[in-house]
Amino acid sequence: MLRKRILVKSTLANLAFFVGFFLSFSSLHAATLDQLVLDALTNNPDLAAAKARWQQASHKAPQVGSLMDPVLSFAFSNYPHDDLSSDTAPMTGNEVKLAQAFPFPGKLDGRSAIANEQANWFESVYRDQHFQIARMVKDAWYRLYLKGRIIAVTERNLALVDDIIRLTEVRYETGSGLQQDVLKAQVQRSKLMERLMSLRQQQIAVQSELNSLLNRPSESTFDVPEELELVDTDVSLDALQAAGEENRPMTTAYQSLLKRYRQQGKLAKLNDYPDMTLWTSWRFRDDDLPDGGTDFVSAGISVTLPVYREKRRAEKAEALAGLRMAEKQAESFQNSVEEKIRKAYSRMEETQQQTKLYSEGIIPQTSQSLQSALSSYQVGKVPFVSLLGALMTTYQAEMEYYRVSTEYMRSLAWLEAETTLPLIGPSLQDVDLQTSDFSK
Repeated sequence: MLRKRILVKSTLANLAFFVGFFLSFSSLHAATLDQLVLDALTNNPDLAAAKARWQQASHKAPQVGSLMDPVLSFAFSNYPHDDLSSDTAPMTGNEVKLAQAFPFPGKLDGRSAIANEQANWFESVYRDQHFQIARMVKDAWYRLYLKGRIIAVTERNLALVDDIIRLTEVRYETGSGLQQDVLKAQVQRSKLMERLMSLRQQQIAVQSELNSLLNRPSESTFDVPEELELVDTDVSLDALQAAGEENRPMTTAYQSLLKRYRQQGKLAKLNDYPDMTLWTSWRFRDDDLPDGGTDFVSAGISVTLPVYREKRRAEKAEALAGLRMAEKQAESFQNSVEEKIRKAYSRMEETQQQTKLYSEGIIPQTSQSLQSALSSYQVGKVPFVSLLGALMTTYQAEMEYYRVSTEYMRSLAWLEAETTLPLIGPSLQDVDLQTSDFSK
């Protein structure tokens, strides 16, 4: 009997620690998560590639907006084929010629404008990717936290099940319990062990994903906090939708894409007009010629003949189709942003209410129910199946609390990425400017 009391006290102590641990909160994750985001913005290879692509595109405009290099040529002109003498034919001489091509006015500016808008597109994509990388880091961090918490809950429940197994064994030995109670408890323990192994593998997978975002070795580990600091926000859905429409860098990117195809259309019309080439030459003549070998100077102009109209029509049709495509892509993007914001906001509201319900209602109730079932089972007032059911109900409630609280923070991270508003951590706008310096 004394042994049974000791086991019950041990079980109750484990349960008390379990509940007390759940009710404690820590804000250690905030600084750690902010630093991880900053590390990702500094080291992420995809972000570095996007920056390099922007740099590459930014150097295009000076190339396409400049004149072609002048052409310098040298020729031996009008030499008699029989003796190749330079003092018999009056037109014989050595000629130096310089030519420069000039596109029709507006063409160079049009090409430069197209290249600039393309660079603006890549710049906006790069800036938008900051928010997406930050969201992915936070999302992976919260999922890593969730796996760690569920593992901890499972391990504590294993300890409780071990205590209950010993209690059922004592009751069976004293004749007040059934052997099937012992077997049921052992089966439950095996199920928890199986779940624990699966959770640890999932934790490793999420950890590897986070390391990939940070460009770290896949086996690097993280100090995950014991509890999240849940962030309250009172931003309305309308304000979030407005921010997503106005602040998102990809909105600017699509505006640049539209301008690019408009400029392409204007350039296609200008291609109906000819380009020209101006040239001048100097012919050095032999001094022994009858006329004294006076040098000749020449100048001229040549123009292209845009006679292939089908080619010009195709250029205009291409620009028009591109403009229509860009318009539809911009419209689709805005619709997608609105939908994502609406879904994330709805999920945020739902999980925020669920988190409060579990922390203030369901968790305390299930914990009390488990304590009551344990005490009643000790004196034989309830069957073992009731105790086991109360234990698993508490376990499921604990896991569900961590799931909904994590989902709440993940929803905020999604809203941050879609609106660029600093709902969780500091604003990324300043970080964006710092990391966009081409000298880095």
